[in-house]
Amino acid sequence: MTDPTATERRRSSIGARRSPETEAAILSAARELLAERGYAGFSIDEVARRAGAGKPTIYRWWPTKADLFIDVYSAEKAAHMALPETGALWSDILAYTRALWGFWRETPSGRTFRALLAEAQTTDAALAALREKFLPERLKDLRHMFERAAARGEIAPEAVDDLLTLYIGFNWVHLLTDRLADDPPAIARVARLIAGTPAGEGR
Repeated sequence: MTDPTATERRRSSIGARRSPETEAAILSAARELLAERGYAGFSIDEVARRAGAGKPTIYRWWPTKADLFIDVYSAEKAAHMALPETGALWSDILAYTRALWGFWRETPSGRTFRALLAEAQTTDAALAALREKFLPERLKDLRHMFERAAARGEIAPEAVDDLLTLYIGFNWVHLLTDRLADDPPAIARVARLIAGTPAGEGR
């Protein structure tokens, strides 16, 4: 027996304009699939089946599974954490890092993010999605955090890009080696090094 709700979702997905209902169904199905099977078991075919959406629709909106994963990741991260505003860069970094590592530990897309980084080392499509879609979007908040510190005079404006790169490297080393336990003193030490804030200052 045909599910009329699924049929309507399929009809609403026809055309170039995204149907919010269909998009939400696809993202929800993708998140559930990630939670159940991880990135290795994450497929457009199964997402389409669960969402009641046509594969051509998904491929039109998300050309690869990496593109779809990035949107699931972005939505989950936005719901899980917000940009801190403590008044100092080092303590912003501390708060942001603790929240980020918690997100990586506790959510389906966070737990499988390493798989996207691994796939980006072996496929051009995943690398392009990571470089051209993921990084520009995900770095907006972080860049704002560092630029805000530059405006306060904590760091030089010309140092923002380099410090941002150092901070990303610090996080990704911990992610790729699965060392994401919450450790405020250790994170604070690195946060102070990146921000150029001596130990004991700003307590």
